[in-house]
Amino acid sequence: MTRKKRKTREAATIHPRNKYAENPPDFALLASLYPSFQPFVSLHPRPRIDWTDFNATRELTRVLLLHDHALHWWIPDGQLCPTVPNRSNYIHWLEDLLSSDVVAKKNSDCGRVRGFDIGTGANCIYPLLGASLLGWSFVGTDVTDVALEWAERNVTSNPHISELIEIRKVDDTSDDLSTELHDSVAVDSECKIFNEMDGREIGPPLPSFLSKEAIHLETQYHGPPILLGVVKDGERFDFCMCNPPFFESMDEAGLNPKTSCGGTPQEMVCPGGERAFISRMIEDSIVLKQTFRWYTSMIGKKSNLSFLISKLWKVGVTVVKTTEFVQGQTCRWGLAWSFMSTARKIISPHVTNKSILSFMLEGLLSQVSAMSILQSVERFLSTGGASCKLNASSFTVDITASEDHCQAILENGACEEVKDASCVALEKSETQLSTDLCFRVSVFQQIPGTLLVKGSLHQKSNPSAGLFSLIFHRLEEFLKAEFCK
Repeated sequence: MTRKKRKTREAATIHPRNKYAENPPDFALLASLYPSFQPFVSLHPRPRIDWTDFNATRELTRVLLLHDHALHWWIPDGQLCPTVPNRSNYIHWLEDLLSSDVVAKKNSDCGRVRGFDIGTGANCIYPLLGASLLGWSFVGTDVTDVALEWAERNVTSNPHISELIEIRKVDDTSDDLSTELHDSVAVDSECKIFNEMDGREIGPPLPSFLSKEAIHLETQYHGPPILLGVVKDGERFDFCMCNPPFFESMDEAGLNPKTSCGGTPQEMVCPGGERAFISRMIEDSIVLKQTFRWYTSMIGKKSNLSFLISKLWKVGVTVVKTTEFVQGQTCRWGLAWSFMSTARKIISPHVTNKSILSFMLEGLLSQVSAMSILQSVERFLSTGGASCKLNASSFTVDITASEDHCQAILENGACEEVKDASCVALEKSETQLSTDLCFRVSVFQQIPGTLLVKGSLHQKSNPSAGLFSLIFHRLEEFLKAEFCK
């Protein structure tokens, strides 16, 4: 009996719009153009630098920013030195999020994208790249005097973008202010519960872990404010971004002997590591809600991803997105979430006709199986009148739906307010749709707590293909609301 070959996962790659995707840095060329870089480059057997030499990595960053981005830049010894290709990946991923129609678009500053960089560091790399590449404006925050001084220097050294970037000092009084704000919100949450008893909808109560005791027990974060107490009243941003302290100690931070990127304890370490830091970000976001269109952070340990995704669904976010950042042999992950209402689509002849769609169900409880997901798929679609045939052995459901069935499915589960413009509206195409929509939904196990749901259209040229995208999107909303809480 021959064993089937296991299909290998497609390797993650550098972002296609990254300047270095097709043309990685040419060390020999850079050494010939910039004499200060020449001593750090060995030309044989091939051009390379010593990645364990902080001075070499810092000089490479300096010449890349100057050569490819026309940016003047420097940091003092010991400060965290960023790699330009990797940081560019994050900027381009944010660009993808902002240009997508996953959540409603909102202009924060006369149409200009406005970002908030948590812990911008002396290098100030994200505001510099975002402003120079895309014309975005930024608030960059930090705590230490050295970081604030050099971030300001790096901004003023580039007068063509300096007006786009504000460097803001965070009051380093531990997290007393942030904790007080969390406490006051917890009290407000209790008030909201009582107010709802008289029939007026004040808003959903905040999760119980915002109480004073639970905050410290769960996150173990003790440090300067992150968002609460730093964002000013009335401010609105399109996104926040963060390269958090990945580690719990400097000993842990120095475990990789193959690189030397510098970094102070304030940049690299916090009690509880990145899990605690991002958990506090999540708790701040519950309070700030739609102050930001997207909340995002880089993640250094993949093992923290499922924990944080599960936490996000529990606090009632509307959307969670993840990605993988790749530069050479280094991998990082991106996590994004939003409290904005999901954008609803109009069915029209111009809807993109994709024949294969998929989404991930992440942060699932251990008792949630592929079969329970399939049964929910069958229940959701058959409620609208569609014919569903579940195959337990192949973990698939085959669906046949008329146009009327599709309309019923799209309206299924909508609340009373769905009659207004915020809901899915159905619009007949100029050509009357008469062919039944036939597609298959398959469920695959990925890792514990994660399932992949894939939809495939049987007839790619079906004139009802535009409906398929909308139905699959509604199915995604339904399953995430049902299982990813």
